[in-house]
Amino acid sequence: MLLAKVNLFAMMLLQGSEVSFDLRSMWANMGIPAKGVVVILAIMSAWSIGVMIDRYIAFSQARKQSREFAPAVAGCLKEGKIEEAISVAEQNKRSHLAKVVEAGLQEFRAHAVSREIAGEQIESSRRACERAEAIVNAELKRGLSGLATIGATAPFVGLFGTTVGIINAFKGMSSEKTAGLSAVAGGISEALVTTAFGLFVAVPAVWAYNWFTNKVEAFGIEMTNSSSELIDYFIKQHGARK
Repeated sequence: MLLAKVNLFAMMLLQGSEVSFDLRSMWANMGIPAKGVVVILAIMSAWSIGVMIDRYIAFSQARKQSREFAPAVAGCLKEGKIEEAISVAEQNKRSHLAKVVEAGLQEFRAHAVSREIAGEQIESSRRACERAEAIVNAELKRGLSGLATIGATAPFVGLFGTTVGIINAFKGMSSEKTAGLSAVAGGISEALVTTAFGLFVAVPAVWAYNWFTNKVEAFGIEMTNSSSELIDYFIKQHGARK
């Protein structure tokens, strides 16, 4: 009796060993719902990678141009060359600092015909800088909310595929009237693939979202400081003209 049970277990293992677990075979054995889950996760992964590349390029260019812009515009303002400072800002369109400083300088130049900067005019320049900061912040954050959404939902999409795979596994056991490994291997592998793929999509998206968010916060501080320094420059110019 014991020998018969051992032989039965060996046959079950032998049946299970015949199941292929390469990706192509698992895809072929997947049901339509599970394939739909994989396709959705693939789209989410491609979109998140696109956002990562786009934001990395944008942030790198903003950092590079800002490093060149800051000393150049500081030299122009030190010599009182407003037109040259505006020209330098216009040449660095990808710099987050240039966009804010340019807005303040444009407002400054608009009131230059009065030969003085009244309190209301300084406040107007301050508001122009604040509007530019808000616009640039929105531009820097473009696509980041999507990364957060993908990072939060991809595991649950994969979990849905896992549920479908387990259901298929039980269906296989029921139809074949056996508890052998071959009866459940397809469904279990289907479940594991969707779960793993969901995590594979979610983890990089969360990491990238956190990294880019920290960069946006750092850029925001730099823009606020630049705006404040520019307003101080306007106030000093007003005091020097009295």
